[in-house]
Amino acid sequence: MMDGSRRSFLKIGGLSVLGLSGVRVWNVFAATQEAGHEAAAEAAGALQWAMVIDMKKCWDYQEKQPCTDCMTACHGIHNVPEIADPKREIKWLWTDLYQHAFPTEGHEYPPAEAKGKPFLLLCNHCSNPPCVRVCPTQATFKRPEDGVVMMDFHRCIGCRYCMAGCPYGSRSFNWQDPRPFIKELNMQFPTRTKGVVEKCNFCAERLAKNLYPACVEVCKAKALTFGNLGDPTSPVRELLKQHYTIRRKNELGTGPNVYYIV
Repeated sequence: MMDGSRRSFLKIGGLSVLGLSGVRVWNVFAATQEAGHEAAAEAAGALQWAMVIDMKKCWDYQEKQPCTDCMTACHGIHNVPEIADPKREIKWLWTDLYQHAFPTEGHEYPPAEAKGKPFLLLCNHCSNPPCVRVCPTQATFKRPEDGVVMMDFHRCIGCRYCMAGCPYGSRSFNWQDPRPFIKELNMQFPTRTKGVVEKCNFCAERLAKNLYPACVEVCKAKALTFGNLGDPTSPVRELLKQHYTIRRKNELGTGPNVYYIV
């Protein structure tokens, strides 16, 4: 039987947009103050941020009104340049068709509702990230405290081994100085330089301030849910219990932490 304080503490991983859009995550974290040191240590070891994307909700909303709020917010706060050339574009959050996003998903007859539909894609923040293993300078690394796969732009030497190692196409290379292609500069986040690789960071800078990832916060369709995969009571775990989900190229053993409801 779980006592009240322990149950409250386990809520720290349940960052979800369900009824909480635009609300500071601090309201959720505040409950941890009552937890003991033993419970804190146990939960900290289990922390693995993950995202569940309900594509049905996204598609339903898109039928009523085209929306790119999640991508606009993500690229805006992270100073992602707008480069039209697909060979040189930089993307943290983007869309692609089912057959491209899930080329090895089970069988040749995908769900009818998925055919021709765009899927929202981003870095999967894998539990076993191949990009980390191949980086010679440790410019890309996995944070042990929460499983977020990060980039140290200053350590990146532009070898692009991480891009070759990533099976998801989640990384972009700056073939040119990206700063002239940034329409409105966010002074709170660093810009990159020519010769540097970049990607989604699960809004690590916002997590440090007890805020939701920007894409989660602005999603009007409430299609994005973010939380601790290690907490069996978190909203992401509840969704995984209730719905059939798929992950991109999970058979490769990378352990992607982005799940899709279709």
